[in-house]
Amino acid sequence: MAGIDPAEEINELSNTLRSIQDVLDLDAMRKQIQELEEQVAAPDLWDDPDQAQKVTSKLSHLQGELNRVDNLARRLDDLTVLYELAAEEADDDTRAEADKELASLKSDVGALEVRTLLSGEYDAREALVTINSQAGGVDAADWAEMLLRMYLRWAERKGYPTEVYETSYAEEAGIKSATFTVKAPYAYGTLRGEHGTHRLVRISPFDNQGRRQTSFAGVDIVPVVEQTDHIDINEDEIRVDVYRSSGPGGQGVNTTDSAVRITHLPSGIVVSCQNERSQLQNRATAMAVLQAKLLERKRQEEAEKMSELRGATTTSWGTQIRNYVLHPYQIVKDLRTGTEAGNPSAVLDGDLDGFIESEIRWMRRQESESV
Repeated sequence: MAGIDPAEEINELSNTLRSIQDVLDLDAMRKQIQELEEQVAAPDLWDDPDQAQKVTSKLSHLQGELNRVDNLARRLDDLTVLYELAAEEADDDTRAEADKELASLKSDVGALEVRTLLSGEYDAREALVTINSQAGGVDAADWAEMLLRMYLRWAERKGYPTEVYETSYAEEAGIKSATFTVKAPYAYGTLRGEHGTHRLVRISPFDNQGRRQTSFAGVDIVPVVEQTDHIDINEDEIRVDVYRSSGPGGQGVNTTDSAVRITHLPSGIVVSCQNERSQLQNRATAMAVLQAKLLERKRQEEAEKMSELRGATTTSWGTQIRNYVLHPYQIVKDLRTGTEAGNPSAVLDGDLDGFIESEIRWMRRQESESV
């Protein structure tokens, strides 16, 4: 930090934080928190558990956002005092502590600034995530299961509730596919850059000759549908199959045909749900998943039409987006943003924030350039 005036950097961070506060509109946020607190206090709130969960989740998210902004403002004020104290007492240890806090504040303000970029039509929605094994045989199925764990761990670290709707297990190891929701505000806007193909390079644990194996898995991210969405699905456009839920190795989860698979005949989209005991509940959940996927398809078609009218080239994020190399060296690299991490184990344990923040900024630049 030699040659850099901390006072100037603190002033820049303060200006950035004020801009963030303007975008977030803290007065409106406080008013919304007050309204949600009144809803939470209502004695009949839990008569509708789904709505109650949405209200409490949104309240918790807004309270967390407000506390985050207020905490950053306090830390900036305290940092100025800390530098003044270090200068007055010529204390190198205090100066080193202040420098460390300044670096931490840069990172935290930058992370909060990313939140202001989530202004897309569906960005505030919860996210529906589907993972599919692709090329690579048993290694690809194992890789898909590793990705499932990675995203669930990321959500757990954030305190975001998740619900796994369906898991299709592969015969030898891993999974063929899995679908789950991340039930938190802005989950879709946060995760949508993860959509695409993820590539793993490693020594295969399933190869008795210990050879290096490349395998692929696809990640699909769509926004969860809400009551305001208009997605009509005619009964004669779907085929509904019921089957018995099963776990790894064919172990029965229950003894009734409660799992539901729905095929949308015009589009070929297939969705399944097996997490509920009731066939009716599984069907309702599967229909919600199908509506979400059809909503995303409709959104993409509309975006392509607008791009054609503008004479622009549509940007697709549904291609290979990230490499995870475990052998002969260890690195995780995003092919779009250039973001790298030298500790794949941490990334696979849910440490994704650096990649997610970079791709949100990258997507915003791409969208700005296409307008």
